[in-house]
Amino acid sequence: METLLPNKLWNERLFTGTWVPGEMPATTVTSPGNGQPLGTLANAGAEQVERSAREAAKAQRNWFALPYEERASVLRKAAAIAEQYQAEIADWIVRESGSTQAKAGFESSITIKSLHEACALPSRSQGEVLPSTAGRLSIARRRPLGVIGVISPFNFPLYLAMRAVAPALATGNAVVLKPDPRTAVCGGLVIARIFELAGLPAGVLHVLPGGAEAGAALTASPSVAMIQFTGSTAAGRKVGEAAGRHLKKSLARTWRQKLADHTRRRRPRPGHRQRHLGGVPAPGADLHVDR
Repeated sequence: METLLPNKLWNERLFTGTWVPGEMPATTVTSPGNGQPLGTLANAGAEQVERSAREAAKAQRNWFALPYEERASVLRKAAAIAEQYQAEIADWIVRESGSTQAKAGFESSITIKSLHEACALPSRSQGEVLPSTAGRLSIARRRPLGVIGVISPFNFPLYLAMRAVAPALATGNAVVLKPDPRTAVCGGLVIARIFELAGLPAGVLHVLPGGAEAGAALTASPSVAMIQFTGSTAAGRKVGEAAGRHLKKSLARTWRQKLADHTRRRRPRPGHRQRHLGGVPAPGADLHVDR
């Protein structure tokens, strides 16, 4: 079977609908497990992020104009591709992030589930009939925002990126994804390749690894309608403040919020199997804290 993400495809390349060089200095991807180099990662600068946002805005209009069955079909194909290459995807999580095999297998499984769930979104109701006076009809219609900027973290890189990307695409939005530079392959370029093979029209998804400059440009871009951020509380505050200055929507999931939402303060039962997911609200995740 062919590999999902051959090195020759992504080395010194990022994804804008096609695989192109980055405009910032490339960095070496090194496995934290054994120190071996895995490849060379392209990085985007502020100007490249802004161009991608504008291109995504143009592509989004045609993407939303497609029949909903076609959008759902792309999501179904993406789920099938993720299932086909699940072992390779889990291996990337292990090699790039230093994950255990068990955690990588769990993460790849719930990522596939998130894709299957997104498949149902294109056919959901897009509005409702509102109360109105006799002889009049008031209708509220839900429309996509346009371009969604996603800034994703390193600890659950694939799942936390995909659970933002897949629903946004399914509902007719375009996405510019900036994965954490520590896990930009398994948390970004793998997603780009899955949707490329699934037939997503070029320009609807951009995956741009990069540092703080790229994140700031994504938040500030007038072509981006909303920022979805997952990460530290300090960084989440900065993203929220920047989005507010530009009068755009933002959704921030921060570690402090997740711990408050998902920690059950009790003593672990003797012999009880525990799993620590860094506060990630993943299916089946428990975080036990001693009193």
